[in-house]
Amino acid sequence: MFQRSILVAAALAACAATAQADPPKARERAPIPVKILAFNDFHGNLLSPGSFGQNTGVPSAQRPPVGGADYLAGHVAKWRATQPHSIVVSVGDNIGASPLISALFHDEPTVEVLNRIGVDVSAVGNHEFDKGWKELLRLQRGGCKKLEDRSTDPNSCRGAEAGTPVPFEGAKFQYLAANVVRDQTGRPLLPPFVLRKFGHVRVAVIGLTLRGTPGIVTPTGVQGLTFKDEAETVNALVPRLRQAGVEAIVLALHQGGGQSGSGNLSDINGCVGDLAGSEVAEIVGRLDDAVDLVLTGHTHNAYNCSASTVDNGTTPRATGLANKAGRKIPVTGASAFGRVLTDIDLQIDPRTHDVISVAATNRLVDRSDPTVTPNAEVKAIVDAYNTMQAPLANAVIGSITAELPNSANAAGEMPAGDLIADAQLAATQPSPLGGAVMAFMNPGGVRSPGFSYAGSSAGEGDGQVTYGEAFTVQPFGNSLVTMTLSSTQLKQLLEQQFPGCAGQTSQRILQVSNGVAYRWSASAPACSKIVDLSFTPTDVSVVPPVATGATELIVSGGTVVNPAKTWRVTVNNFLATGGDGFSTLTGGADVLGGAQDLDALVAYLAGYKAPAAAYDPAAAALKKPRITQLP
Repeated sequence: MFQRSILVAAALAACAATAQADPPKARERAPIPVKILAFNDFHGNLLSPGSFGQNTGVPSAQRPPVGGADYLAGHVAKWRATQPHSIVVSVGDNIGASPLISALFHDEPTVEVLNRIGVDVSAVGNHEFDKGWKELLRLQRGGCKKLEDRSTDPNSCRGAEAGTPVPFEGAKFQYLAANVVRDQTGRPLLPPFVLRKFGHVRVAVIGLTLRGTPGIVTPTGVQGLTFKDEAETVNALVPRLRQAGVEAIVLALHQGGGQSGSGNLSDINGCVGDLAGSEVAEIVGRLDDAVDLVLTGHTHNAYNCSASTVDNGTTPRATGLANKAGRKIPVTGASAFGRVLTDIDLQIDPRTHDVISVAATNRLVDRSDPTVTPNAEVKAIVDAYNTMQAPLANAVIGSITAELPNSANAAGEMPAGDLIADAQLAATQPSPLGGAVMAFMNPGGVRSPGFSYAGSSAGEGDGQVTYGEAFTVQPFGNSLVTMTLSSTQLKQLLEQQFPGCAGQTSQRILQVSNGVAYRWSASAPACSKIVDLSFTPTDVSVVPPVATGATELIVSGGTVVNPAKTWRVTVNNFLATGGDGFSTLTGGADVLGGAQDLDALVAYLAGYKAPAAAYDPAAAALKKPRITQLP
């Protein structure tokens, strides 16, 4: 039976009353054990995302198959059975950027499955806001998704075919958003924390997302919300919790870091480099000493910075990240996609209610583990949705001659990004559709793994690209927007790819379409990195693409050649509204909306579908490299 978390006010009142009522003689003397099982960034990966190793030193052939909702449920059940005092915590991004099996049905399958896995509480992540905060509330509360005419979306509330309730049941776990405040009310969008009682002590779990969320989601999706500083939000809650007698405080923070340094093998239980320079290290460094444990996510990295750290699988050492008082507290991250489960054992003093020890271990969600029984109910739900999406997902839409990964070279160019930018230019190049001459694609929107050459279990064959694979790379459902920018604005746009320029906080190299080429200097100061930018008019609607005019310099030696000249430029609606910090694009003129990005990709790949020649990423007509890094 599922049980919703109690309201915060009621929890605090009950906590205070119980603390007064418990007579000292009734209190236990032995430490009270509590198990926390945590994961993050599931992203609707109901099926196994493939193999994964304890660290990068494990040969590929020896890495076990991992993940899948049925086995994640089995691993949770296995470890939960060892300790009656337990809680299952997700650290956000349960949904969003999901495979077709979840996204086609508005991520309702993922919520239904997480209910049955036994998730108790979840922080919100930035991807929970991909479709807007009102859609997030629907996923929490339940009900069918409505179209503009108020009829039910045909891909919502499909539970009758999957063995789940109709209408959609909503999340039986409580989403938490301590630092997300509605401007209209001044109150958190969702509860800031939940309290769970174990024996006669209570544990608080505070949930937050990164304060930078508005810069990495479509702005309209978070309109009317303010995302507050993470550490300040937590520290403000501590007195409330302590007043109610709560001393054990766990933070579920959708922000993270990564291991770094010489010889780093990224072992799932390592903490090489102690996450130095990361966003999460900065946040932990400002936390009140009352916080006992920080569960993290967002960066899709695994690490175990605690008394149980084992760097590279061979070097044990006690670690942790220093808080405001200088005390090192445990910080963990569990990779992504359900590949890793963090198993944490707390020991709580029954008299002071303080956490006296934390033992954390990151465990692979190994599908070959004979001690784990996959959850049959979860498997049946996943199989049902897989059957529903199969006809669309397995349709072949084009072919390729080699892998097109979403990994970037030193200059920032991605093979998958080149293809997507070209597809978006092709969709908007005709005059009635925008008259675009170039296109730019945000790198974060080119999702892992890119386009794989090897065939899948669906049997389409090597080199065949299916609709489902294309959807995995372009899952957001963004629409294309064509606008007019001046040469000066183009340079400003490219300068804004680098931290320190016009409010940019991270390096985000835009993927560019055929005919655009530029060089940037790694050592040049912010806002002065673009050395030159050239443009060759190219017709990408034909195969192979054909140059239709002479090359023209837009920037030469760091100077704009013809500042007032204008260009028709295509981006997606996320970028067009200033997403990823590209505020220059909000100043575009003569804006025209267009097709969805996925539809543009499917249409472009149709030109490379048999009997036509396959897309060859090394073809000279694609004019690569398009981006060059200089010292």
